[in-house]
Amino acid sequence: MPPKNRFAELLPEITAWRRDFHENPELLFEVHRTAGKVAELLRGFGCDEVVEGIGRTGVVGVIKGRTDSAGRVIGLRADMDALPIIEQTGVAYASRTPGKMHACGHDGHTAMLLGAAKYLAETRNFDGTAVVIFQPAEEGGGGGREMCADGMMDRFGIQEVYGMHNMPGIPVGHFAIRPGAMMAAADQFDITVTGKGGHAAKPHDCIDTTVVAAHIIVAAQTIASRTVDPLKQVVVSICTVATDSTAHNVIPQVVKMKGTVRTMDPAVQDQVEQRLKEIVEGTALALGAKAELNYQRGYPVTMNAEENTGFAAEVAQAVSGHVDTNTAPLMGAEDFSFMLNERPGAYIFLGNGDTAMVHHPAYNFDDNAIPFGSSWYAGMVETRMPAA
Repeated sequence: MPPKNRFAELLPEITAWRRDFHENPELLFEVHRTAGKVAELLRGFGCDEVVEGIGRTGVVGVIKGRTDSAGRVIGLRADMDALPIIEQTGVAYASRTPGKMHACGHDGHTAMLLGAAKYLAETRNFDGTAVVIFQPAEEGGGGGREMCADGMMDRFGIQEVYGMHNMPGIPVGHFAIRPGAMMAAADQFDITVTGKGGHAAKPHDCIDTTVVAAHIIVAAQTIASRTVDPLKQVVVSICTVATDSTAHNVIPQVVKMKGTVRTMDPAVQDQVEQRLKEIVEGTALALGAKAELNYQRGYPVTMNAEENTGFAAEVAQAVSGHVDTNTAPLMGAEDFSFMLNERPGAYIFLGNGDTAMVHHPAYNFDDNAIPFGSSWYAGMVETRMPAA
């Protein structure tokens, strides 16, 4: 039976898993219930090996094909964690944990990969080994980095790795991908401005940190407009500004700011960090204050290997007949990038129809996308490692 037909049969079962995960969201690395259920299901499918605790709470399942003439190993990854959001969908299976919600569709990713694992374990119609990877802490925790740091790639002999994410605004069952930079590197920074506080009626006796902060905020925008090549993508956003005073008539001694930098090119990333430091320190110095920048590198650029992107698009075309192979890159970030830094592979978007955007309290995963996603996961194994 072709994978798509089998997944149509499995849809009620996979949907039930997905909705159970949705009702019981967990954050970051604290995905103990989710990981436990994933491991239990993988063992029930008859996976040859199931390992828990990779990258703290990640789960890896190993499924061997009927033959293994070439010793090939393909990795497939899904993320398991939710977000600290109060759900506003009104669905019957809404989150039962106040303040936590699967607002990014990781419940759907996990369920689709479980469906693929069940199919692959029962058919084994491939020559090689499939490794299914269930990752914690994609939403800011760097779970992908932790799984790689645990030696996952070498331990399981993974040679190529593929990931998927649902995308509202793309029709259900349609796919979108591009070679090269697919999603941005995401860095964050903290700025502390120290001046001389005092009475608002006597500004000449003060060094006004709010004025210094305002100049830094404006000057930071020249990085995109006047420092970086206009053909390169960069976003510099200062998102919070907080003083050490809440009074109407006090000039604060200290102002603290937080922000993010998004880039698609490692050279631009280096350039932005250096220029931001110069602006922060130089602006403060010019106005008689001191300022310190604490810049933290986050997720790297999600970089699709050209050849592997072609493989992923070929399977998507076979699954649905609708693939955009030159979709625009996104300035959002994805920690699957850590896995792509260790092994060639590709990351693809699967349409989730007309719903609220991910990370919105009204977002909802469309279960009609499940057969397409599960078929793509399974197809990557069967196509890249055809039965001998």
